[in-house]
Amino acid sequence: MMMQSFQPPRRVLMGPGPSDVGPRVLQAMARPTIGHLDPEFQALMEEIKSALQRLFNAPDHACVPLPAPGTAGMEAAIMNLLEPGDRAVIAVNGAFGGRMADMADRAGATVVTVEHDWGQPVDPARVEAALAEAPTKVLAFVHAETSTGVRSDAATLCGIARKHRALSIVDCVTSLGGIPVDAAAWDADVVYSGTQKCLSAPPGLSPIALSTRAQAAIAGRKEKVRNWLFDFNLLMGYWGGEGGRTYHHTAPINALYGLHEALVVLFEEGQQAAVVRHARAHEALVAGLEATGLRMLVDEAHRLPQLNTVLVPDGIDEAAVRAHVLKTWDLEVGAGLGPLKGKVWRIGLMGASATPWHVRLCLTALCEALAAQGFDADAKAALAAADRRLAA
Repeated sequence: MMMQSFQPPRRVLMGPGPSDVGPRVLQAMARPTIGHLDPEFQALMEEIKSALQRLFNAPDHACVPLPAPGTAGMEAAIMNLLEPGDRAVIAVNGAFGGRMADMADRAGATVVTVEHDWGQPVDPARVEAALAEAPTKVLAFVHAETSTGVRSDAATLCGIARKHRALSIVDCVTSLGGIPVDAAAWDADVVYSGTQKCLSAPPGLSPIALSTRAQAAIAGRKEKVRNWLFDFNLLMGYWGGEGGRTYHHTAPINALYGLHEALVVLFEEGQQAAVVRHARAHEALVAGLEATGLRMLVDEAHRLPQLNTVLVPDGIDEAAVRAHVLKTWDLEVGAGLGPLKGKVWRIGLMGASATPWHVRLCLTALCEALAAQGFDADAKAALAAADRRLAA
């Protein structure tokens, strides 16, 4: 069979990630490839490092983009900080906290999980009780749980880690660029994210920030890091200093062009303006959904604006709704994971996908798909409610 060029369909991405990628980022990635040790590329590396420090608000952290999706940040954080026998407390309130615990176990750590119902934020009191039981090397938790749409209190949790002399690992894959991420104010040790959510770049890179405490812990390990590619003792030989870089891996050159352009776009808008835009889009979407009689999984105080988890009404085939909006509207929304499978939709308002147009399109498409199954979904009422909130 003769191969032909792949022509992807044009989709509107409103699931849990990836989000829509703007033309400027796609065009940047099509620029000529140069070498990963080229002086011009090394200058770009320095710009990216400085931009990530600004984005994470981490002026004293080492900030680099790892050459793999957001899960790489998780694995790098866990594998670099934990050695066999170390005690790790992992807060689990969704799929990605569970993934952290699995990785910590693979690192040979003694893992203590603090389990929560899916849809609830991490409980600081229960985490502190677990830390108080024994000396602990690491506290890990998810700031923005993508499987549920819940935001946890990173500042309080990192403060508890410091009180008990544990290093903190904070998953900000879904939060970075959509709600405030402040490594300095939190006094967080390792914070990581991904490019495919609120930064609106393609998946494939994982920005990560490491405090001086975390760097010292990695440098003082008794055993080698079990993951070679993400061993920071090796990796920073390439990313660490301008002009003195040594070969470690061949960097994903064009993907880094895309990240750089995505950061340029974000800073042109302004970080606070982007946070406000995500919040306004979220409020409009929720107003429209509630006008149709739909309900949200997460209590209002703990909702993520960029990841909206909607309860499926009784008697509705949720997979058929997703199939309808994909086929008829070229619109992607996400399904539930784990215990929420079949019970929720996950609607992303991330980066370039957090606009009034996306909100209106999603409400229109959802109402049509629900009506096809006999659910009384009034699209006019939904759009009117969203528009009132946008005009407020």
